Amino acid sequence: MARSLVIVESPAKAKTINKYLGRNYSVKASYGHVMDLPKKEFGIPLPDDAPAGDPENYFVPTLETIPGKTKVISELKKAAKDADAIYLAGDPDREGEAICAHLAQQLGRNKTERKKIFRVMFNEITAKAIKAAFDKPAQVDTNLVDAQQA
Repeated sequence: MARSLVIVESPAKAKTINKYLGRNYSVKASYGHVMDLPKKEFGIPLPDDAPAGDPENYFVPTLETIPGKTKVISELKKAAKDADAIYLAGDPDREGEAICAHLAQQLGRNKTERKKIFRVMFNEITAKAIKAAFDKPAQVDTNLVDAQQA
């Protein structure tokens, strides 16, 4: 039987949420952010030919995997391989949204078969709140991710 993968930020949340979701779900933790701006360049290269007055076309952040998170990403990719769907359940704030966007980017790489990736949010870890979130899955809010990047 195919299982759905749920990714939360903390292992403590993963354990609790797993109790509410049951055996058709595998709940894993990302342990927070998995990608960030490079410390050396601040992640925003400015090309020599950047057009003046058009910052949206040349201020594109470059992100890299946070040192020490390669193993976490590898484990999440392995878990995602056999999942029929992936639910990103980061915190309901702009940091959580960015974490979900970066996870979606990482888990979507090198796939011959695109998995269904959803965003679920809940403000409390109760059976009722989690059920409500999974009844109405959404997509990552790119506007909120942009706000976090700014």
